Amino acid sequence: MKLTEKQIAEIADNLNSGMRCFYNLKTGQIKTVLNLDKWIGAEEEFWEEEYKEIADNQADYFEFEGLESHDTFKIMTAFAEHVDDIKLKARLISALNKRKPFRNFKWEIDNSGAYRQQWFDFKMMQIIERVKEQIDFKNEDFNE
Repeated sequence: MKLTEKQIAEIADNLNSGMRCFYNLKTGQIKTVLNLDKWIGAEEEFWEEEYKEIADNQADYFEFEGLESHDTFKIMTAFAEHVDDIKLKARLISALNKRKPFRNFKWEIDNSGAYRQQWFDFKMMQIIERVKEQIDFKNEDFNE
């Protein structure tokens, strides 16, 4: 698999949005479809053709893995440890140690000024790295 940085960023962005991303190993085409596990109640009919194409040619496609909640929690923890504002760092760590850590973390980030954009950038870089790792793993597997 050979993907451009732009394609990798697009895959990461789609995974972050709750989509499923597939790479056609024969054509190099990327297909993105709604992740019905995350978008419960969504209109499935709109995606029917893409789902059928992927299901009928499953061996031709590599699916990129999105983030599970424990992965997102690790990224939030890493970001909290990375923050240079001592007070915000303490609030973020506290938020992660309370009940409903995702909601609490989001509230702190949404009210943190410039750190909000830093969080989005940090998370996206982590997802991009995860996509690159999957590409490397698939390429190693393919070469063996």
